[in-house]
Amino acid sequence: MNLVPAGRNVPVMTMTAPRPLAIHIGRDDLPFVDYGGGNMMKVLLIDEAESLWIVENIFKAGFETQTHRHTGPVFGYTVSGAWKYKEYDYVNRAGSFLYEPANSVHTLEILEDNTQVWFQMYGMNLNLREDGSVESVTDGAGTLGAYLHLAEKQGHGRPNVLVL
Repeated sequence: MNLVPAGRNVPVMTMTAPRPLAIHIGRDDLPFVDYGGGNMMKVLLIDEAESLWIVENIFKAGFETQTHRHTGPVFGYTVSGAWKYKEYDYVNRAGSFLYEPANSVHTLEILEDNTQVWFQMYGMNLNLREDGSVESVTDGAGTLGAYLHLAEKQGHGRPNVLVL
């Protein structure tokens, strides 16, 4: 059985070809920074070529984001606590996984203290005015810059974020 379509070249890896190394980031290798009101963030990965940014947050109850949408898909995994989008009835709790298609509009609302969530985002975050027009834009590179600045300002030095 041939799994490669006729006429298609497939690179062959040999035992002598260099193998990419896995990169491990331990739980305590990167600091959380306070970005206001006791809400914490850690930037784990930025891949500018893919417009990918992965962050881990620990939120306080009552925190809300501005209503926004993303230009690419977002994946979220809840480690602890509870949060929701004001526009939906469901609540994300520990073990919940969330997929957001690009351009879905939502307002994040934190229901419990110490709500810990990982977000894997592609593209930009467009913060919206009440009329739906774009007020501001956030992306991976800007988030990384803010994270590095806050880390240094808060005495953590310059974290070694994985940047591809």
